[in-house]
Amino acid sequence: MNPQNPGQGEHSLSDCTQLPRTATVNRRWCAVALALSALAQSHSACAQQAPGEPLWEIGAVGIGLSQQAYPGSSESVSRTLAIPFGIYRGQWLRVEGGGANLRAMNTPRFELDLGVSGSLGGRADDTVARRGMADLGTLVEIGPRLRWNITDPQQTDRWRLDLPLRGVFELSDGFAVRGAVFEPELTYAHRDREGWTYSTSVSMVWANQAMNDLFYGINAQEATATRAAYEAKAGLLTMRLSGTVSRLLNRDTRLIAFGRIDSVNGAANQASPLVRQNMGLSAGLVLAYTWKQSEARATD
Repeated sequence: MNPQNPGQGEHSLSDCTQLPRTATVNRRWCAVALALSALAQSHSACAQQAPGEPLWEIGAVGIGLSQQAYPGSSESVSRTLAIPFGIYRGQWLRVEGGGANLRAMNTPRFELDLGVSGSLGGRADDTVARRGMADLGTLVEIGPRLRWNITDPQQTDRWRLDLPLRGVFELSDGFAVRGAVFEPELTYAHRDREGWTYSTSVSMVWANQAMNDLFYGINAQEATATRAAYEAKAGLLTMRLSGTVSRLLNRDTRLIAFGRIDSVNGAANQASPLVRQNMGLSAGLVLAYTWKQSEARATD
């Protein structure tokens, strides 16, 4: 789960996506999660006309990213870095996009899997709005996801619906339960004859009271003259519109551009003092290089 992308398990604890998530994030980890999510979306869009991808790949990505610190934040953070990546496309086990998924059902139209992903914690003092509040530890997201391939996955234009439900646990506090998130996501993907791939998705992140309180709640000890105490409510955490464009430059190198708009308009905790603006933009570039790949091909 990406700390800035609540509810995005394989995209990160989310897109982010997702996921996606908090003001006390480790910025390096968030850049990694968003980049790997974009890389996974790019591979997914490409796969519709390129069945039989390598069973495994290893390589590295260079990332340039600017993103909203958390949904509702008025601050942005920027990061550039280079990291290795690994992808495994087994029949039942999938490792890509910053997470792992164990399939329970796999048909051309429907997939049911159990996903696991995680995020590092960080210091509350890294953002002005949460300065002086408690830090967050390492979070782990576990739960099922149902995927419906609305159209044939081999078509040039493809639609799918993902329905992930995740429980969130804090690894650094004895695996204590921190809440639950649900993020239905509708995705459209296309690949043209010139080698460009495109995907766009829209999602809504819903969280229970405990999860929303982790991000937007303020207890009496954390209240100040400019930050009143606030008890978060269960409900909509954020709405998200994401897009990815990529092109294969050569056999081993791919260029990816991605962007995401988060909106807390109408969210359950829009009134929290930690919400400083209703909409925020994240965008970045990824240059991915595949160093080695298997001769064996994935079955789907």
